[in-house]
Amino acid sequence: MNDKTTHFGFEQVPESEKARRVRGVFSSVAQKYDVMNDLMSGGMHRLWKAFTIQIANVRRGERVLDVAGGTADLSRAFARQVGEAGQVWLTDINPEMLAVGRDRLLDQGNITPVALCDAEKLPFPDNHFDLVTVAFGLRNMTHKDVALAEMRRVLRPGGRLLVLEFSQIWKPLAKAYDVYSFKVLPWLGQKVANDADSYRYLAESIRMHPDQGTLAGMLREAGLERVEYFNLAAGAVALHRGYKF
Repeated sequence: MNDKTTHFGFEQVPESEKARRVRGVFSSVAQKYDVMNDLMSGGMHRLWKAFTIQIANVRRGERVLDVAGGTADLSRAFARQVGEAGQVWLTDINPEMLAVGRDRLLDQGNITPVALCDAEKLPFPDNHFDLVTVAFGLRNMTHKDVALAEMRRVLRPGGRLLVLEFSQIWKPLAKAYDVYSFKVLPWLGQKVANDADSYRYLAESIRMHPDQGTLAGMLREAGLERVEYFNLAAGAVALHRGYKF
């Protein structure tokens, strides 16, 4: 019997339970996810994703995997860039989030394949994708090291991994950020999505996520090279990049 525990926000839970509880959070907020993103970030999440798309430098004909892609913000942009000769896969572990992303792609005429799957067990062959991205999903994964290793496995030699995630904010702003995270976010969640608990978990999960330097080290341990990161919003968000050679 596996009695190992891991964090779900600030709470310690059995490893076997975390994925189920994370699925519950995102099932609850799926329909209001994009509205809440705009409210929580003042629309800045769009700029963070636009920067990620720019850094990704996707070319026509490439193969792209969007892990934990949810409502398909990145996948929609990549689908336009790769053209008919390329391919983009949108994946998520949560069926409600994946359904929202699939419908958004279809509404824009993008017939992009989708897959309901666990990032720790990607159903794709080795050395297959030119680019793998994960945006605001890594911190919710139980075994981040396993997920990163899987992402590297499916990259072809010369391919790159991009991880966009909340990170450690500039220290002088930390107290104000805490007030916003633990007071304002749950209040917004209750008012807009009728779910304060999920947004309280969001704030807690950010605090439990590795900081910029630690996550860079995890990418290197997973076998990625030329690892670097870009701080956004005074470090509240960071984009990490690494290559497979």
